[in-house]
Amino acid sequence: MRKYFGTDGIRRIANTELSPELVYKVAKAGAYVLSKHADHTPTVLIGRDTRISGTLIESAMVAGFLSYGANVKLLGVMPTPAVAYLTRKLNADASVVISASHNTFEFNGIKYFSNKGMKIPDSLEEEIEEVMESGKLDELTAVADKIGVSEYCLDLMDEYVFFFRKNFEDEIEEKMKSDFIVGLDTANGATSVVAEKVFKALGIKYKIINNNPDGININENCGSTHLEGLKKFVVENKLSLGIAYDGDGDRCLAVDENGNEIDGDKILAIVSNSLKKKGKLAKDTIVATVMSNLGLNKYTRDNGLELIQTKVGDRYVLEEMLKGGFNLGGEQSGHVILLDYNPTGDGILTSLMLIKSILEEDKKASELGNTIKLYPQVLVNAKVNSEKKYDYDKNSEIKTAIEKLEKEFAGNGRVLIRPSGTEPLVRVMIEGEDQEYITKKAQEIAKLISEKLK
Repeated sequence: MRKYFGTDGIRRIANTELSPELVYKVAKAGAYVLSKHADHTPTVLIGRDTRISGTLIESAMVAGFLSYGANVKLLGVMPTPAVAYLTRKLNADASVVISASHNTFEFNGIKYFSNKGMKIPDSLEEEIEEVMESGKLDELTAVADKIGVSEYCLDLMDEYVFFFRKNFEDEIEEKMKSDFIVGLDTANGATSVVAEKVFKALGIKYKIINNNPDGININENCGSTHLEGLKKFVVENKLSLGIAYDGDGDRCLAVDENGNEIDGDKILAIVSNSLKKKGKLAKDTIVATVMSNLGLNKYTRDNGLELIQTKVGDRYVLEEMLKGGFNLGGEQSGHVILLDYNPTGDGILTSLMLIKSILEEDKKASELGNTIKLYPQVLVNAKVNSEKKYDYDKNSEIKTAIEKLEKEFAGNGRVLIRPSGTEPLVRVMIEGEDQEYITKKAQEIAKLISEKLK
């Protein structure tokens, strides 16, 4: 069991649980592990979102890297996928994103990326923790002219904007209609500035909300985790489509012209259909997680596609994509990986692929949103003792309740139980044809889990 890293890096309350002292150690150990085979002075990129604690965590990380002897390029406020892209573009040895993604402002986090622009695997995170706990950190101290230096490279945002121009400018310009207008919700987060730059550069008309970060309003009733405001905005302004990013910009959800949600499963279906028509969907396969809706299973089956499902977490989706040679994968949450472009989820990239699909099909967003029919799905969190959250399958009463319900569904529904990687919760997800019934059953099982694992 890892002590610090969860399913998506380290994520904790800033300045208490995620203290500057801990961050310093994570940086120093990380620099060592990620560059120990390099024969040159390592260079590490650092990007962050708009949280008030971002510069505090950044300062501690910089100190840790420089103390080891690594050089640092500070990117400032930058989406996670931009950092991943620039890591490869600049041939950096590693990079770090300081963000707690969709969490509220008091949280912050640390995500490491390798020199290939990919989140590092579990094994490297475990190695970093071993170094942190081994007492070796004092030995990893640079002296004299070996101490690292840092520099601000805020102009590198333009490289990320150019990446989109290079890949989308001609195609979107050719298909663009004068009455096509997109609503953008940047969650007061890392895409607040760059999303506008990209849409302007590509000539896509837009209206934007939640793009005035103040350090504490990131994800606050906005962005991909709170679509209500965007739905209202799209309908009231008669927009063609609404796009919502999360705090660090690696996710994207959408809203059609009628205010109906287009989630990650629907985006995967729409984009896969577009890619398949052009012969560009590798091996006619989509990679998703076990949380994907049963409707995605049906869509792939009915359209001659393969669906491969992994455990929850975009890193596991990416691992499967790399292993099998697939180029499209993602999660229901809107974390979509388009491997022909970037090896991590990229909200802006995903939104442009969706826009391109809508323009090419010459249909309304609502029509493409009906590409798949989703089953009703309910997710209920069971509060548990953090030390017992992985023991749900060892309790006979919990196991019996789950097995009984699965037998009752007979293939037209399913039960998925998953401990949270970052919180003292067990998530109970149930799918089926009757919303009221599955809600009741999810609440019953969640209550049982809370009682037995308290």
